[in-house]
Amino acid sequence: IVAAPYGAGDARVAEILVTEGQRVARGTVVATLDNAQALKGAVLTAAADLAVREAALAQIRSDVAASLAEAQATLDQARATAAEAEAMRRRTEALAARGVATDATLDAARTADTEARLAVARAEATLARFTAGALDDQPDVLVAARNVAAAEAELTRARMDLARAEVRAPIDGTILDINATPGQRPPADGIMEMGDISAMMAEVEIWQDRISAVAVGQPVELAAPALGRSLQGRVERIGLTVGRQGLISDDSAANSDARVIRVLVALDADSTRVAARFVGLEAVARIDTGADERSRP
Repeated sequence: IVAAPYGAGDARVAEILVTEGQRVARGTVVATLDNAQALKGAVLTAAADLAVREAALAQIRSDVAASLAEAQATLDQARATAAEAEAMRRRTEALAARGVATDATLDAARTADTEARLAVARAEATLARFTAGALDDQPDVLVAARNVAAAEAELTRARMDLARAEVRAPIDGTILDINATPGQRPPADGIMEMGDISAMMAEVEIWQDRISAVAVGQPVELAAPALGRSLQGRVERIGLTVGRQGLISDDSAANSDARVIRVLVALDADSTRVAARFVGLEAVARIDTGADERSRP
């Protein structure tokens, strides 16, 4: 049973891309739903948001690099100014010692020297904020990078959601029946049915009082009047549970509530080619329960 994808919601069938009897590979898109346009729009929106966040990250990296260069230049200038102020203070102190410079001039030189050294300290502190780590380790860059990662995750989610607009074949097989048409909501029993008809099997119901004579490997003949011939196979698996029969005989006197065990019969290659055209065909099985004894020496 090929159903609509999980989370398809109220989407309706937009297009059926296969026909009955067509062989398809696993993963092939067999139908599309009408929520595709909305989901594609979400992908485009997420992609645009990612582009904006990536541009913001590039801009912040550029700004941080420029700020680093500016801080380095400011520090170099402050150091040069501090060196000049220190030299001026020393000259003024020497002049004041000889009585050439006034006390006011000496105080001004000392103040200028102190302010220059403080400017150097401020510039060093500013530069340290940028050189504490690599460019990508700066706080502003880290925040912008996290925003990019979040946008990438949102784009990935939007692309995954887009898969909800596509119905894909879950197995390699043949389309057996199509249960929906374009414009219809996906039915509860699935949009279509498919199966691998390259190896056909028959499900045989054996009355519980006869199952003891059945063994794996016994030859089976399936009489199918609709085919005009019999099919051949062998018992492949015997069920483990006893259930109520699913097929009712035309004989009104027959027991309609018999307890049966289901036995799976694998058809041979020739019979498979014939039976592949009639999935669900009713037939009468004859199991050769004496085959094991005849095969012994």
